[in-house]
Amino acid sequence: MKHNFYSCGRYLLYKATRISRKQMIACCVFGISLFTFHFPLSAQDTVRRLDEVIIQDVRVNNKTPLTTSTLDLKELDDARASISMPYMLETQTSVVASGENGGVGAAYIRIRGVDASRINVNINGITLNDPESQQVYWYNIPNLGGMAQSLQIQRGVGASTGGSPAFGAAINLQTLNARDRAYGEADLGFGSWNTRQYSVSAGTGIMKSGLSFDFAYSGLTSDGYIRSWGTDQQSFFGSASWYGKKTFIKLLTIIGSQTTGITWDGAYDYQLDEDPTYNPSGEYTMDGNTMYYPNETDNYWQRHYQLYISHLLTDQWSIHGALDYTHGDGYYEQYKANKKFSKYGLSLSGKSDFITRKEMDNDALTGNLALHYDGEKLSFSLGDHLLYFDGYHFGNVLWCRDTAAHIKDYEWYRYNGTKVDNAVYAKAAYDFSDDFNAYADLQLRTVNYKLRGDADDLFTMDFDQDYLFFNPKAGINYRINGNQRTYFVAGISNREPTKSDIKDAIGRNDTVKAETMLDLELGYQLAYNRWAFNVNLYGMFYKDQLTPSGDLSSSGYALMENVDKSYRIGIELEGGYMFTDWFRMDANLTLSQNKVLDYTFADFADGDADPNLVTRTTDLALSPNIVGAAIATFVPIKNGKLQLIGKYVGKQYADNTSRECYAIDPYFLLNVKASYTWKLKGTNEIEAQLLVNNLLDHHYRLSAWVGDWVDDWSGPAAAYYYHDRAWLQQPGINFMARVIYRF
Repeated sequence: MKHNFYSCGRYLLYKATRISRKQMIACCVFGISLFTFHFPLSAQDTVRRLDEVIIQDVRVNNKTPLTTSTLDLKELDDARASISMPYMLETQTSVVASGENGGVGAAYIRIRGVDASRINVNINGITLNDPESQQVYWYNIPNLGGMAQSLQIQRGVGASTGGSPAFGAAINLQTLNARDRAYGEADLGFGSWNTRQYSVSAGTGIMKSGLSFDFAYSGLTSDGYIRSWGTDQQSFFGSASWYGKKTFIKLLTIIGSQTTGITWDGAYDYQLDEDPTYNPSGEYTMDGNTMYYPNETDNYWQRHYQLYISHLLTDQWSIHGALDYTHGDGYYEQYKANKKFSKYGLSLSGKSDFITRKEMDNDALTGNLALHYDGEKLSFSLGDHLLYFDGYHFGNVLWCRDTAAHIKDYEWYRYNGTKVDNAVYAKAAYDFSDDFNAYADLQLRTVNYKLRGDADDLFTMDFDQDYLFFNPKAGINYRINGNQRTYFVAGISNREPTKSDIKDAIGRNDTVKAETMLDLELGYQLAYNRWAFNVNLYGMFYKDQLTPSGDLSSSGYALMENVDKSYRIGIELEGGYMFTDWFRMDANLTLSQNKVLDYTFADFADGDADPNLVTRTTDLALSPNIVGAAIATFVPIKNGKLQLIGKYVGKQYADNTSRECYAIDPYFLLNVKASYTWKLKGTNEIEAQLLVNNLLDHHYRLSAWVGDWVDDWSGPAAAYYYHDRAWLQQPGINFMARVIYRF
């Protein structure tokens, strides 16, 4: 199925226990009324260290030889006009963001050409990736950026964390820390396609008792760019923290829900030429009229409950533990026109129209425990991260047009997946001098994954596989002087296939292999008062890499295939220069080669009866050779800011064959963002923002899916081969306006 576990939630079963929108807002308003007392902190350094112990194992500093970008609270807040996390990060080095419906609803991120299932995402050190699909569906946790204190992108292998290792990048989020004083914020936004965004957040600050409370509620509704049901997303964040002299305890909950129209099918070019907003999902014909099923929707609800405990044993030693329970459940519903009865395991002959619902109900329990030592020259961590996952997938036929079939709420498949994932790690850094240090990171990971039951494609699964992975990393960092440093790191990552990869292989009577990557990174950084420059050379060399074949499953998943040998080699350039106090430029550029070695595929021209097998080096799917971004920032008046933001993504291919019929044209986007802040009494302020995307009104298309097919309807003597593809139309000029009141 398209979504799993962390990306899901059902409205029906838990309707009685849902917190309504009004109740959530009331809780926040009630909380704000309590935030009138402030007690000064007496040990700010200890508080900061207790906060940082939570993320110590997944974050790195500029002495660690890893390739990173870090965004602080102000930068994240400034980017929230972009709504979803992938678009918030779009200007970061080597990042490509894309969406199905104009930036609202489903949005995706790729880093160095690597898809989201191979990007490790964790929140406070707890893995956020769904254990089965290994993805994070950002629109299921709306306003996650608004819940974050900071965010760090680690490109390449990244530091060891729980869950599947990074195969191109890791994204580490830290949720909101307690502030030293009470605060509140209300955020209202309105944009294109009747998009409405709203959020409230508040916190007590750390009180004299050491307690602090933080809350945030947000919502987003939009009709979306293309024809669909639109989207309705809500999220709630709440945390209660206690800071003792040497102990920190934090209880945290994140609840997200979303109902979104299904948009992943895309449309053919001739359909989009006639109507750029066309979406075939839910389309059927009745009495000669074209109709659309009104509940063609994707519905998910997810709940995260977390407990963190940190304790400073001595000035050098600390210990940290965390527990996370996550429940996810939900469904997506579709109208299936003119489908065979046999597709749903029915013995009737012929075809009919059906309404189907695919559901899931998943639970996961995660725990980690880590011991840290910070000495004068040596620092190290020992830790263990254990996850248990149990998920059910099942589908029902809700309705059939052929009333003679007497079908209602008929279950046509059900299967169960369980996963036990344990990662033991040891990390150490040693300073040989003030300028030279070394880093090592060793992880031993064991995974057991089981799939049992009947799949939606009507085959039986009995899969039970153990994986054992050793993922080492080592590097050195050298500070040339106070303004320059250079580093080198080498690391190996191994990871298991996703549930969809395994399920698809079982259906083909085939096997799918685990992947291995060797990553080499060599970087140089130069920083002065008014300008900075970074350059990073990387080589990621793969064995049995799973890469998109270009096609989709019936549930919207990208179908994957193992390729024997492949690589990604590139150079990343980053720089910034402050010309004056009111004008600065920042830019990044990635130039790369992303190749599959000795790839064999069938090549033909449309209408050929005999395809030719071709073996050659080709481009990896969805991996552009050029990705760049530039930001020009003007401060023409006090408290006012204007930014021109450019993003360029080079030519790429939808599959691994490098055939021009499956090419995706390069595109350039120019956005403009303006803001002004009115300072009020005390610390109160009002900020107004306007973001205009795609200022040049460039109408471009991204690939939904591609595939080769055979026209053999005339019999075996007349088989002809054709190329087939669908597109996701991207919108032209659009806008988002925000007003934020901070107090």
